[in-house]
Amino acid sequence: MINKLSPLPEFLVRGYKKWKSSAYLENEKNFKELASFGQNPKAMIISCCDSRVHATSIFGANEGYFFIHRNIANLVPSYSADFVNYGTTAALEYAIKGLKIQHLIILGHRNCGGIKHGHKMHSSILNPDYEYLNKWLSMLLPAFNNIKKNTEEKEQIDQLEKESIKVSVKNLYSFPFVKKAVKDKKLSIHGLIHDIGSGDLKFLNPLTDEFENL
Repeated sequence: MINKLSPLPEFLVRGYKKWKSSAYLENEKNFKELASFGQNPKAMIISCCDSRVHATSIFGANEGYFFIHRNIANLVPSYSADFVNYGTTAALEYAIKGLKIQHLIILGHRNCGGIKHGHKMHSSILNPDYEYLNKWLSMLLPAFNNIKKNTEEKEQIDQLEKESIKVSVKNLYSFPFVKKAVKDKKLSIHGLIHDIGSGDLKFLNPLTDEFENL
């Protein structure tokens, strides 16, 4: 049978049992309140799927604090009336219209594999094995066009990591409900980039359009 499920790996079973007997018990009251009263997150974070990026840990947050959406390279598509890239846009719509989050954060990170792949792809080094990934990262083209090409590849990738966040922030404003929420002062938008190794966090300064240390 092709769709037969496999047994759950033992490391997951052990991890769950450890969590249930320790972290859960220590915060049982909080979990029960979250289950009973629902979620009321203060912010939405759009971050990368990269397993090394842990948004709640970076901000010292507990369950219920953030509404988190992950995708490859933490990208936000531009507004479209049809159902293209609806996973990200649906999460965005629900966060603003349904949860009425007050802050929206694009959280990028250094040494992003998605950004590296996108850089190669837009440098005419296309890997045909990645059908869906290539389509998704086609969104990086505007950011790629903004970076300086007369530099080393590493520097270009560093630029692309930052430029992609700027383009995603710009794309957010193409959504009518995002623009309205910002205009009504019910929503603020932020761009951040995290260095996994050093732990440093930089924010996109709206006055200079540059990333600066937090």
